[in-house]
Amino acid sequence: MSVDQTSWQAAVRHLYEDAYPYDATGPRRHENWLLDILALMARAPDPRGWTGLDDAAQNPEREASLTYPFVAHPPEYIARRLQEIDRDSAENLLLALTDDGCTLSSLSRFAESEAELRAMTRTILTRYGDSASFHTNVNKPGHMNGTLDFTSSGWAYSPLSVCSEDYGLIVVSDTEVGMFWNFADY
Repeated sequence: MSVDQTSWQAAVRHLYEDAYPYDATGPRRHENWLLDILALMARAPDPRGWTGLDDAAQNPEREASLTYPFVAHPPEYIARRLQEIDRDSAENLLLALTDDGCTLSSLSRFAESEAELRAMTRTILTRYGDSASFHTNVNKPGHMNGTLDFTSSGWAYSPLSVCSEDYGLIVVSDTEVGMFWNFADY
C-alpha cells in the first residue's frame, strides 16, 4: 500500500493545524538513525519534497539555533530518552499529539469520527512502510512492553526542547525518518 503527497499532507495538516507542531520527514542516511533525527531537527529537507508543519520556522529564536525549539543534544542523550513502541501505540500517539496534554480527549474537537481520524493516522504512517519502527519520548506504559496506554491518567515524557512540554513520535524506515512533535509552553 502506498500513499500520495496530497493525501499525506492533508492528513498531517488536518490533524495538527491547531497544535504547535513540528511534523517533518527527512532522509535516512545513517545506520544510526539518531544522526538523521538530529539533521531533521535542524530542518533537513523532505526527500520527496512533501510539506509538513513547522510552527517554529519563523521564530526569531531559530537565528541562534537551527534546531529550535529542540535543543541540539548528542545522539546518546536522545537515545536514552526514547522507547520503541508498536504500530497501534504509534497510531494512538499520533491522535494524542493533536493538542496539548498528549491525551485522546482532544479528539472531541474534530467533526470526524474516531474511525475517520484513525484512518488519517494510518495514511500518515503508510508513507514509511510496514517495516518501520516507532519511537517516542512519552511514557504511558501499557500492559505489554512496547505499548502505550492512553486510558491511564498518568503519563510522563523526556523533554528534548526548550518548551515546558514536548512529546512526539519518531518513525524510522530504511530510507526516511519522520518526526511528529507537539510543544506546549505554559
